[in-house]
Amino acid sequence: MSGTTSKSGTAAPLSEGGAAPRRVGGGSSGPVRSERRRRLYRWDLKWSPYAFVAPFFVFFLAFGLFPLLYTGWASLHQVELTAPNDMEWIGLRNFSRLMEDEFFWNALRNTLTIGVLSTVPQLLIALGIAHLLNYKLRGSMFFRVAILTPYATSVAAATLVFVMLFGRDIGMINWALGQVGFGPVDWENGKWTSQLAVSTIVVWRWTGYNALIYLAAMQAIPNDLYESAALDGATRWQQFVHVTIPSLRPTILFTVVVSTIGATQLFGEPLLFNRGGGASGGANHQFQTLGLYLYEQGWVNLHLGRASAIAWTMFLILLLIGAVNWLVGRRLRKSS
Repeated sequence: MSGTTSKSGTAAPLSEGGAAPRRVGGGSSGPVRSERRRRLYRWDLKWSPYAFVAPFFVFFLAFGLFPLLYTGWASLHQVELTAPNDMEWIGLRNFSRLMEDEFFWNALRNTLTIGVLSTVPQLLIALGIAHLLNYKLRGSMFFRVAILTPYATSVAAATLVFVMLFGRDIGMINWALGQVGFGPVDWENGKWTSQLAVSTIVVWRWTGYNALIYLAAMQAIPNDLYESAALDGATRWQQFVHVTIPSLRPTILFTVVVSTIGATQLFGEPLLFNRGGGASGGANHQFQTLGLYLYEQGWVNLHLGRASAIAWTMFLILLLIGAVNWLVGRRLRKSS
């Protein structure tokens, strides 16, 4: 027989070797797979960005938003760290007690003083270092890495070294003062001397970091401005004052705000400078900051509600700093 008979009675020819021919065009798996790939591609294009940023929001909810809301709720209760589930509603009493607490105002004044003593010299020195590195110096890359070394140093190691430097009996600072005729200074027990010593640690650690920020901003200033100033007879100092500084106003404002926020949250340096004295900030609380006062109330005295109120007070201070930054930045943008 030369062929097979179909349902309609028409004979279909056999292929060579007697095998039946393969059906062509009868399947729909190809278009289905193509449509599925297109759908997956659309889903990937639409939802993958959310998947990439989802870990940040998960960690923010767990370690940022939840502690913020919990401390806000705890600040309205009388609660101890030993029994965090036993809360007694007292409203704003924790905040009103802070306003009457002399130790809170002492910590606030110390924080402000240390902040000024550390922020102003730090940013001025950083600005000068960045100005020097902005010129073509031999081995400039080495100096850029070197000034960032203190920032990479552990705060514990740096503070312990400065504790030895500011030692009353065998410290190198007092030895140097003795060489020029001054007597030994009790850096830790004096109010202003202890705050100056703590500020010195902060200046040493953060000057290089701010210098690199200023350097990056300086390198973005067009060279045409310097060339025009040079053609007008301006010296390098005049170029720095009349070209560099005005161009760096937004960057300077940013570093001032960031340094102020860091000073408000200062904790590690004064804690370790006390040399085993705990969170009291010295025998007379002479360098106790808001961070140390919060730690003392929450983890030493175990007053979780009061510590939460201090934390929210610090948060409100940071919001105020942010509002001032926004207003000043808005005025700078309008003036430019």
